Amino acid sequence: MTATLLATHRVEKPWGRHKLWPGFPDPARDGDPIGEIWFQTPGNAEPDLLIKYLFTSEKLSVQVHPDDEQAHARGLPRGKDECWVILDAEPDSTIALGTKASVDRETLRAAALDGSIEDLLDWKPVKAGDFFYSASGTVHAIGAGITLIEVQQNSETTYRLYDYGRPRELHLDDGIAVADPRPFVPHPMPGKVADDRAILVEGPKFVLERWEGGRRKFSLPDGVTGWLVPVAGEGVVDGVAFRAGECVTVSGEVELHAEAGSDLLFAYPGTQRI
Repeated sequence: MTATLLATHRVEKPWGRHKLWPGFPDPARDGDPIGEIWFQTPGNAEPDLLIKYLFTSEKLSVQVHPDDEQAHARGLPRGKDECWVILDAEPDSTIALGTKASVDRETLRAAALDGSIEDLLDWKPVKAGDFFYSASGTVHAIGAGITLIEVQQNSETTYRLYDYGRPRELHLDDGIAVADPRPFVPHPMPGKVADDRAILVEGPKFVLERWEGGRRKFSLPDGVTGWLVPVAGEGVVDGVAFRAGECVTVSGEVELHAEAGSDLLFAYPGTQRI
């Protein structure tokens, strides 16, 4: 059994914030805003998954990610499916997922060029406790005033289609090629499998579970790593203490004790629950 408390990497973003989330120190008032906090695996390993917190004060770019096959064709290790657990959202906060109606790629390109792509997208209201799975190919944008945890395939291949006039590079050719511009279809959620355990995602790229506090023992298959993300509370896993705002990777036979009232996410690659 192995448990490792991961280091954090703070990422400055133009759409980030100076007021983050309990457990994370705020950046200096005269410093650049922080938009993301990543949890980094030690060494040069390239794990299957990446866990992040996001803090938004403005809309993120309209973007899209390739799937595994499209990524492999470009010499990249994997595509990018991702999901979001909403921790907090200001009134009227939204996330765009898919288009209101199916459009062809030429229409999508023209809309990205003239800015009308904002009106093509389906902007969904969000609140604390919401959950969304965004598969590769989904045209999407995270809105302002949101704090969330993102679980994703470990890829930073992002094609920006539109960025509200910010002076950042766009990737229209690549993005239009992999985009699937049609209405969003929610990913199936298996739901509760026990009083203290719910399945949020069950494949195709990873499994994501949500656990309550308490004691549990479980085993991961050989070569499989699990990511434990405490949303609230604290505890110990295989002798490593953790608290909300941290992330621990585990493997092998695992023994976990989380205090009562804890709220835990547990993610691992694959298509079937452990």
